[in-house]
Amino acid sequence: MAKSINLDRHIWEGWRIKDFIEELAPLLHQIMSGQSFIKPFDSMAELADWCADNQPGYKKLIPEVVNYFADRYGLR
Repeated sequence: MAKSINLDRHIWEGWRIKDFIEELAPLLHQIMSGQSFIKPFDSMAELADWCADNQPGYKKLIPEVVNYFADRYGLR
């Protein structure tokens, strides 16, 4: 079980961790369920690259976002 994530931690210009998660979740669900032209991710590194590239406005890695989705989809 992953350690607790502070979803309300401010990241950038009013955006919190949970805002980035909510923004990325629908598209990531499509990818991971095979409903996208993007192949489902096999590793946490692939997931991390995708998250950083697809976060609105903030293109730096947010470890809590990556860890949340890695736990959700069983990636290591």
